Amino acid sequence: MKANPQFYDYWPYDERRPKIQWPNGAKMAFWLAPNIEFYELNPPANPYRAAWPQPYPAIQGYGIRDYGNRVGHIRQMQLLDKYGIRGSISLSTALCEHHPEIIQMCKERNWEFFSHGIYNTRYTYGMTEQREREMIRDSMLTIYQHTGQHCAGYLAPALSHSEQTLDLFAEVGTELFGKESGLWQGKETGGIYTCDLFHDDQPTPIHTRSGKRFVSIPYSLEMNDTIAYVVNKVEPRRYGEMLKQNFDRLYQEGSTSGTVMCIPTHNYQVSCPHRLKAFEEALDYITSHPDVWVTTGREIADYYLQHYYGAAVHNIAEQHAAIGVKA
Repeated sequence: MKANPQFYDYWPYDERRPKIQWPNGAKMAFWLAPNIEFYELNPPANPYRAAWPQPYPAIQGYGIRDYGNRVGHIRQMQLLDKYGIRGSISLSTALCEHHPEIIQMCKERNWEFFSHGIYNTRYTYGMTEQREREMIRDSMLTIYQHTGQHCAGYLAPALSHSEQTLDLFAEVGTELFGKESGLWQGKETGGIYTCDLFHDDQPTPIHTRSGKRFVSIPYSLEMNDTIAYVVNKVEPRRYGEMLKQNFDRLYQEGSTSGTVMCIPTHNYQVSCPHRLKAFEEALDYITSHPDVWVTTGREIADYYLQHYYGAAVHNIAEQHAAIGVKA
């Protein structure tokens, strides 16, 4: 039995080298990840997890999520425009066909698209490795066909991660967009980062069976609006305070070595009228600070791979050798 997931090495926060400095001397990389999802009213049954808590038809759950794509998305997009924030979309790629108008609005703003599977009502649980590979490939190709982007990041649909997910995403990215493909653009841009691990406040190197350079980019469940509102029953004002306090601590620590803050949102949660003001106040607070790189998940991953990945891997190996542990 595994003692841990074995996707990454233990690497103490205060002993890391090299120290990170983001572009233009920024202390923090800040990114916002709107989950733009598509939920089916009556999806195929999965024996490991029911899509809806109530018997079919699940009008309440479906309706509020449809509200997000009809109403909430516009509100959130206008707010991000106001504060100069480009979204990094955790995308249910079926949305490309169901709501191409949303995709077009995001393309016009040069938002990033990364994969959140095809539907958020179809889970990785129970899939064979080949079936999961096909699902990942389908989602990456759909993003490319509809946006022209090489999909760089992955968040498993409804967080239904398997032991092979990271390996498969890295491998499919290379197959589709690597040097041997017809879509190579001079650097590795397909399948380079994951949001599925939640274990750190800085990017960290991740093990893949292919040996591909691959990183985890911080994506916070604690700051996720669905976790705050649905799981932890937080009130909007308190959620806004949490975002500011989270920012303050990471901004302070970023003076020593650059940190990452992510706010994962859902257009049917944070964009409800009674919740929007607190969210806007938090964005106003965060973007008013100097030395904050307001960016995307892809840009964080690219910058880290270019400037810090190799030295980080070397530092991990040195630390483990010093205490006689295999890295």
